Amino acid sequence: MGKTDLIIFKNIKTHSKGIKKIIAFTICMGLSLVMFSCRRESQNTDQENFDVSLLTESSELQLSGEYEAFVKLNKEYLKKAAKMRYTGGKGLCYLNMAGVNVSAGNYEKARFFFNKAEKDLFNSENAYHKAVFYDNYSLYYSHLKLNDKAIACNNKASYYLKQAKKTKLTQKLLPRLYVNKGIYYAWKGWYGTSLKCFTKANMLENSAYTNCMVAQYYLFTHKPDSAGIYIARADEKMVSQKTTDVESLWVYYTMGYYYNEIDNSEQAEKALKKALEINIKTRRTYSSHIKEVYKALAELYKKKNDGGKAYFYLKKYMEEEGRFDAERFAVMNKATEDFISEMKQESDWHKNDLPLFIALSITLLTVSGVYVRKIINRLQKKKNTLKEQTDTLKNHVRVKQRQEVIELAKKNDSSFLLKFKEYYPEFIRSLLEINVDLENSELAFCAMLKLRFSSKEIADYTFVQHKSVQQKKYRIRKRLNIPGETDIYDFFENLAE
Repeated sequence: MGKTDLIIFKNIKTHSKGIKKIIAFTICMGLSLVMFSCRRESQNTDQENFDVSLLTESSELQLSGEYEAFVKLNKEYLKKAAKMRYTGGKGLCYLNMAGVNVSAGNYEKARFFFNKAEKDLFNSENAYHKAVFYDNYSLYYSHLKLNDKAIACNNKASYYLKQAKKTKLTQKLLPRLYVNKGIYYAWKGWYGTSLKCFTKANMLENSAYTNCMVAQYYLFTHKPDSAGIYIARADEKMVSQKTTDVESLWVYYTMGYYYNEIDNSEQAEKALKKALEINIKTRRTYSSHIKEVYKALAELYKKKNDGGKAYFYLKKYMEEEGRFDAERFAVMNKATEDFISEMKQESDWHKNDLPLFIALSITLLTVSGVYVRKIINRLQKKKNTLKEQTDTLKNHVRVKQRQEVIELAKKNDSSFLLKFKEYYPEFIRSLLEINVDLENSELAFCAMLKLRFSSKEIADYTFVQHKSVQQKKYRIRKRLNIPGETDIYDFFENLAE
């Protein structure tokens, strides 16, 4: 019994030591898991704070037009992300740079940054990263007027946003996804779906911007009465809420458009001038909007019969539109070249593969050619229409200018010559090239002949005798070496043309 008890005691002792080891191991593992979990949680918190700070500060600078500060901020955060070994953070910095280049109309640069952002964000475990990436990418395609691709990216953004953890960032992004979707569907002509999207966005956010977008929809569909309700709400929200410069620009632009539609030209001019003032301030980060403001101002002044200003702003609009068209074509050409280049790299160039490559290349180039041709034809029609409008406005301006100086001449107004020089600088320059010693009184007399005043009319308007006018004509012939057989009116008519 004694030996048996001793053996049992030893077994219990040995077993007890084993249990202690297991307990110690379990405690160590538990502590390790807790420490790892805490570390992981701390890392997630740091990354979330990084995202919120970066996107909030970047958005404020971009929406205020502070380009240099925007770039500097993203450089700093890029370095910070590298130190944190936070790949997603780097991707967001690249995405911000892509976004600002899209808004500025620099599509090639935007594409470069999108490619870098995609590499860093595609494998991110954070679904919000993918949502915000596809939202920005949809805007890129929208600027290129590729609405189907814009809608596809917007749908992907919505899909990933549903999977994302609810945060302030996700709540802010959701209504903007609806706004953007509403814009894309409006351009496609799906007005019912578009209105649903704008209404949903406004229900979620109810800001000056979202009310403004609903108003724009109603203006786009020619319902100014309904638009007026949301214009008033947008105006009220601008006063009661903090509104960024770019969003204020959209509100003022929409107001101007609305007031022009209801023939309140005074309020329209005031709102559009305010929009233009903001756009000039923010054009380094949001230059893509300025052409719409120019176009609205051209339409306003055309309606007011102010041909000079209408022509000025129409010309500005055409210049901006031309710049953006050039950027769009450059991106399309680059995309086609990249596709062909990639096909070349992937092909082994075996004899069996070569015909397939050639066939695919021909097909690609044909499809691209047809698509580009369609765009060129559409742009050509648009340019022809704009050219007709420009020519009409030019003629209107010339007629108005001519009438203005004629009226000044009839009144014998002292500002006649000054205004004539302003409108016909080449004519005065040509006269002085023939005879640099011509006096102002002689220049004014030549100007009246250019306007085809008869000798009797000149005598009546300048309060001199008819004979004195004839003598002046003779002196001018000598001073300008006009041959006797040349009609003096024809001479001045053809001068400087």
